[in-house]
Amino acid sequence: MSTPPHPALPDIEHAIRSATGSAFHIAELTPARGGSTHQAMTVYGTDGSRHFVKVGPRACAAMFAAESDGLAAIAASATFRTPAVIARGESAEHAFVVLEHLDLLAVSSAADGVRYAEALAALHHTTGDSFGWRCDNFLGRSAQRNTPNANWAQFFIEQRLRPQFALARERGFVGELQKQGERLLPRVPALFLDYRPRESLVHGDLWHGNAALLADGTPVAYDPAVHFGDRESDIAMSELFGGFPSSFYARYRQTWPLHEDYEQRKLLYSLYHMLNHLNLFGRGYLGEALRLATKLNQELSLRRD
Repeated sequence: MSTPPHPALPDIEHAIRSATGSAFHIAELTPARGGSTHQAMTVYGTDGSRHFVKVGPRACAAMFAAESDGLAAIAASATFRTPAVIARGESAEHAFVVLEHLDLLAVSSAADGVRYAEALAALHHTTGDSFGWRCDNFLGRSAQRNTPNANWAQFFIEQRLRPQFALARERGFVGELQKQGERLLPRVPALFLDYRPRESLVHGDLWHGNAALLADGTPVAYDPAVHFGDRESDIAMSELFGGFPSSFYARYRQTWPLHEDYEQRKLLYSLYHMLNHLNLFGRGYLGEALRLATKLNQELSLRRD
């Protein structure tokens, strides 16, 4: 099935020709799975080449720049294969990014899970000097601040949870959710009294839809929200929506065991992503966000008592 022509296609063609030095012309387009703010497609050239393209309103330019930066960071770690960034561009009305087209397979078998876990553990062994990142980026289409901080708990409070609770308030999600948030934020450091995470390079948005393999078994990562953070946050996100084989978790723990209090911190990291889904997609995620915040407060109250 072909997708309708997009007004940015002449700019995309020109960008590919400039980046590759070829006489590239688009022969065909097919739609692909993409985000809610942009259109994703595979473009086929008259020369037989293929590229994966994301195109959207000009406001997407910052998102595409952050995505390109994150892909470069993961590629530099030599742990995962990532799609190469061929070109980026923008016009008065549109922005786009052209990526290498990869034929991707799901992480589904036991052997797939082992390979992916080994690559993720290796990524997490890539460390920085502080938590955060060299620039702000995005989680989905939500802005994600990354100002460096030596204290992970404070980083997570001020640059992850507090902005999400504030955005939820702006969007009308008040009442009990905000009460639980006000109780929770000052309590978060208690989850790190006996655990000092390393400043690990994390994918940042590791659900099964952003994980794949090549036909030869090479692990692939894409659509990242990278930063130096607690490696447990990637594991927690991967569990939130399921989709990874049990061998993935077994091999990761074998390679690099998780701390004994991980299950409590998993609630914290899941809350961040659930708040983000609430703010992006609406009330359907309110119940789970409230449940997670309430459970965290209950467990932290017991810990204090």
